[in-house]
Amino acid sequence: MAENVNPYSIGGEDKKMVDKFEQAVKEDLTMYLRGEKMIDERVPECPDVEEKWPEIVRAYLPDGAREFQEYPVVSLGWMMFMGMAMAFFWDTDWEKASKAPDLYQQIRDRDGYDNFDDTVLKKVLGLDDERAEKMSELVGRCATRVYSRLSHEHVESGTQAALGCYIAALHQLYLAGMEMELNQLGYHMTPFDPTAIAPESLN
Repeated sequence: MAENVNPYSIGGEDKKMVDKFEQAVKEDLTMYLRGEKMIDERVPECPDVEEKWPEIVRAYLPDGAREFQEYPVVSLGWMMFMGMAMAFFWDTDWEKASKAPDLYQQIRDRDGYDNFDDTVLKKVLGLDDERAEKMSELVGRCATRVYSRLSHEHVESGTQAALGCYIAALHQLYLAGMEMELNQLGYHMTPFDPTAIAPESLN
């Protein structure tokens, strides 16, 4: 996975392929997490966290691309933890977090890249050992699913298409982590039912 490839210069047939791949990853993760009861039928949205994505991925790419060579599941899974952390920051102190230019680096540098999962789960989210282990296993399964799908794309390593698919995979894991944490925090999306409104409330 080349670190010096410009991720924003993908076009033409490569872009179509990457877009199709990203949609497939999104649908697969959504289906899987619904089956695990980790997200609702309608997933929560958080534009503030979504808008931070370009900044986060630029900071993460040097580490992620390097680690992907030998530890692809870790390289992918760590971004899901980042999405979880961002949702937590949004819920607790977004005014402060939104102004920080280096959120990924701050978390990584607490205990190093290799311990990024524990840092997020225990020091950011405050989970106990048992809950942290279960969440870590779930993220591992999600990242493994995405890596399997990525491997079956059979794109040439080091090309724009390969980097595009990698970034697309990271993006959907970031969003999945965000959605899962928002769900854990109690943000549930339920369809609006106008018949549920009491008549007297309209007067």
